[in-house]
Amino acid sequence: CTLGTFTKAVLMSSYFSRAGSWWKNYVNPLIKTRCRWNQQLWRYLAARPAEQKTFDKILVANRGEIACRVMRTCKRMGIRTVAVHSDVDANAVHARMADEKVCIGPAPSAESYLRMDAILDAVKQTGAQAVHPGYGFLSENGHFAEKLVDAGVVFIGPGVRAIEAMGDKIESKLLAKRAQVNTIPGFDGVVQDAEEAVRIASDIGYPVMIKASAGGGGKGMRIAWNDDDVREGFRLSSQEAKSSFGDDRLLMERFVDNSRHIEIQVLADTHGNAIYVNERECSIQRRNQKVIEEAPSTFLDPKLRRAMGEQAVALARAVDYCSAGTVEFLVDSKRNFYFLEMNTRLQVEHPITEYITGFDLVEQMIRIAAGQHLTIKQEDVGINGWAVECRVYSEDPKLFLPSIGRLSTYIEPKQGPGLEEVRIDSGIKEGSDISIYYDPLISKLVTHGNDRTEALQRMCRALDTYVIKGVKHNIPILRDIITHPRFVDGNISTKFIAEEYPDGFTGCKLTATQRTELITAACFLHLQRIQRATEFLTVDRPSFRPHNSAVYELAVSIDGESYQASAWWDDYDDIVVDTGGQEIRMSSDSLLSSPLLVGEIGDHEVVVQVLKRDGQKYQLRHYGTKFEVTVLSKEQNEFMKLMPVKSKRDDSKAIVSPMAGTVISVSCKPGDEVSEGNEMIILEAMKMQNVLPAPKNAKIKAVNCKAGDTVLEDEVLVELE
Repeated sequence: CTLGTFTKAVLMSSYFSRAGSWWKNYVNPLIKTRCRWNQQLWRYLAARPAEQKTFDKILVANRGEIACRVMRTCKRMGIRTVAVHSDVDANAVHARMADEKVCIGPAPSAESYLRMDAILDAVKQTGAQAVHPGYGFLSENGHFAEKLVDAGVVFIGPGVRAIEAMGDKIESKLLAKRAQVNTIPGFDGVVQDAEEAVRIASDIGYPVMIKASAGGGGKGMRIAWNDDDVREGFRLSSQEAKSSFGDDRLLMERFVDNSRHIEIQVLADTHGNAIYVNERECSIQRRNQKVIEEAPSTFLDPKLRRAMGEQAVALARAVDYCSAGTVEFLVDSKRNFYFLEMNTRLQVEHPITEYITGFDLVEQMIRIAAGQHLTIKQEDVGINGWAVECRVYSEDPKLFLPSIGRLSTYIEPKQGPGLEEVRIDSGIKEGSDISIYYDPLISKLVTHGNDRTEALQRMCRALDTYVIKGVKHNIPILRDIITHPRFVDGNISTKFIAEEYPDGFTGCKLTATQRTELITAACFLHLQRIQRATEFLTVDRPSFRPHNSAVYELAVSIDGESYQASAWWDDYDDIVVDTGGQEIRMSSDSLLSSPLLVGEIGDHEVVVQVLKRDGQKYQLRHYGTKFEVTVLSKEQNEFMKLMPVKSKRDDSKAIVSPMAGTVISVSCKPGDEVSEGNEMIILEAMKMQNVLPAPKNAKIKAVNCKAGDTVLEDEVLVELE
């Protein structure tokens, strides 16, 4: 307002008429734009009364990106932070980011991040006044919260009663019914054994969902379509639940097929105030774990949003909830919604809510824990644009199996054209190790736009410019999903990945135009390489490209398919490629050493990642998919046709580990006769258990592992005759 008044005064002054004209034409439009942005800022500032004191020091009882996320808000609020870490995390980003750090044990979670006594000792040692648990680990452990309260330390989260009531899926369902929240038909007690599970499934009707009573994050969950599925699901789910949560109790309920997973964010304080902060669409999942989230949902109208929000608040009030929490629902095709569970913690996907509302949920948690009133009213909650989050995992996108290793190259998307609304929550850096001990999440990539189309466009470019080397990752399938016609139309369900990628992600099928882009990029890299080879070392600043009309006749091979091309530099230092009557001109300022080739073909931007160079062989990532590309002269190509082809390893007589992990059990021994599909080995990686079956009818020749062994990816575990 002060700037606006000053602007008018300047414009009215004859003495400053020239300055007034300049101000009117250039500065005033900028001020108006900023004012529109400030509407969101004022609402945000109203929700955070800076003059009210909270805490001097907070210990963050977590690791990785969520620990870093909490610390960023603490630093902005002027609160000192304490990190806890295992031996292998001593130099992790979250440990270096904190003001103080304390080692709490060796690498396994059970010996470090799940050790309440070690964390309580760290609290006493550092004098922290409060503990933020993040998500996972001890974030929903009522006993941990109670121990902190008994020690005079504030737990930044809900009360013990709410944690225990909502953390127990059986009790939470009963409470939801009493609070008149819609629930899924099912069995309300604890399932005792596999045979009882079969009887219950028959009563409920198939399909059924078997899930851990104390679970979350997709662990300890199985869908069963018949009696055999129930028996296997009961066994594996109880083992996963015991390993992940120390509680192997299971419940069963009807599986709502072809549903959407939509959750409502709630905020409640200790003074009786409670609101819902819109919804998040979380239907894109694999193995019952979320992969892509967005806010708002394309499926909800204001009436349904209000109904779901009011039920979420009613449930929060029923357990005297006080903090940030999330009530999850399944929504069927007729817009009927059913309570699934309540997560009494900060959700992984909370950034998309922060984008569309302007509220810092971590700050709200801290202020509520400090006893302050919730200053946000229900009418203050709006929807500003659209936000999308992609969870970037260290995993093989084909089978969604974890991948371990060291990040040899790690370059996050930067701010720039098309990336003004990009947020990356990560807790790693170049050189960080992805180990078998922890969750494979690398980062959360979030984009925001005025509408869904703009948010998705920004996500596409962010994924294209996100460089990760050293481990396999799921960026290829993320890139494919967000451009999938069905996803773009909003026609999704929790079965989307299973339906559209039944055999896993096998790669993007390039159109003729996209293939031409890749051929042009490969020719550009090849001509760059030729130019560098001709430079003299004594030239201070050699010309980047030759100024001649030499035409290179090339054969470009993409995953074994060969294409003929002619390439040359034009007078403007652009490359021109003729792929058979069609000339394509591409300009780029990218250097040969850069892992990113960013160029323009006409008015279209082309982004290609250079994953690997080996002479005239390249690994290039285009539209999220990796391609093996070779660029040869015509003569070289003819000679290559005469070279023998290297034979592939025959894995038909072996069971090979698809990932690094720990052997949980071995169900065979040398000499056994096995049938195709029989369970041979159960392998656990990053708290998920995977059954390795016999690939065919055969006799066991040798077993090269035993329960408790740590094995590597591609290691031969069982040999068949």
